[in-house]
Amino acid sequence: MFDKVDLWLDTTIMEQPRMIDKETFFAVMEKTATSPFRVVPFFDPAPGGGQWMKEVCGLDLAKINYGWCFDCVPEENSLLFLINGLEYAMPAVNLVYFKSENLLGERIVARFGKEFPIRFDLLDTIDGSNLSLQVHPTIEFAKNNFGIHYTQDESYYLVDAKEDAVVYLGVKCGIDKVEMLEELERAKDEKGFAFDADKYVNKIHAKKHDHFLIPAGTIHCSGKNSVVLEISATPNLFTFKLWDWDRLGLDGKPRPLNIDRGKEVIQWNRNTEFTNEQLVNKFEILAKGDGWVEESTGLHPTQFIETRRHSFSKPVLHKTHDSVNVLNLVEGKEIIVESVDGLFDPLVVHYAETFIIPESVKEYIIRPHGLSEGKECKTIKAFVRSACQCK
Repeated sequence: MFDKVDLWLDTTIMEQPRMIDKETFFAVMEKTATSPFRVVPFFDPAPGGGQWMKEVCGLDLAKINYGWCFDCVPEENSLLFLINGLEYAMPAVNLVYFKSENLLGERIVARFGKEFPIRFDLLDTIDGSNLSLQVHPTIEFAKNNFGIHYTQDESYYLVDAKEDAVVYLGVKCGIDKVEMLEELERAKDEKGFAFDADKYVNKIHAKKHDHFLIPAGTIHCSGKNSVVLEISATPNLFTFKLWDWDRLGLDGKPRPLNIDRGKEVIQWNRNTEFTNEQLVNKFEILAKGDGWVEESTGLHPTQFIETRRHSFSKPVLHKTHDSVNVLNLVEGKEIIVESVDGLFDPLVVHYAETFIIPESVKEYIIRPHGLSEGKECKTIKAFVRSACQCK
């Protein structure tokens, strides 16, 4: 219906509605689909949420905690424009629908349709507590039960961590899976009985810049005292919680568990040996130059997302690999994203911020900026692999 809409009304602030016409809408969509941009981040408290975001992201110190930051979920985030001196907001998904090929790339649209396939969000448990122990459905289960053709493969990149930070990932070798499932059910139904996650699930020490790969079907959760950049595919919310550490949600009620579905998708071969060999810190240097190094950091071969980490103190040329790119500044105060040929305005990005590069950009340059000039910065970049995995 985009061609039929004459006027667009923004009622985000009901007392100050703003309206733009069709021509302005087309203009802002065109500019955004051909330039680096950020969406409006959404912060929310969570059971076990932490205190890190308050300081780093400049949030309300009076809030109990902030557990979530959705910083690249176009289905849920907004775009914010400055038009004639006034801020104007609209759902970011408008861009996904209206400028699909410019934003995502022809190859991605052919595979996923008008869906943004990559999600970045931050999970803060600094001075908080563990996330829920959970598992995501396999592709076969997701297709048969929910009618979707891909699932929530993901990874945890550690943006920050205290000394006691851990990640729970994969089952331990030699466990009795029947006993484990019985104890999960008992913990759900019997007040006062706690599931012993340490008995059944690998508990791995986690430090800043570690990267843990979590293909669907792998039991997992992040422990307390870490900040995780969760890089994942974006079907809808299909997370099967297995154990929530016997705590209540923010509404004072137990959060629902889904052991019946979870036990159908747990991949029991994702044990200690598999986890250590294939899911923890799979870094590989791909290229290096004067003042920069590019590493592959995954994801697992069963996952369609490729991730690359760049460590740099000088300008780095990036290519989009025929896919929308999503990046986060995981080390350094600030960087600047610049056009190779001057076709878009520079974008300044700060620590822990996520930004999106439309596929139509093709090439772009990132370099340290401001307080970070001459210092080493790090970005993590995600894009959709081609058939050859873009290696």
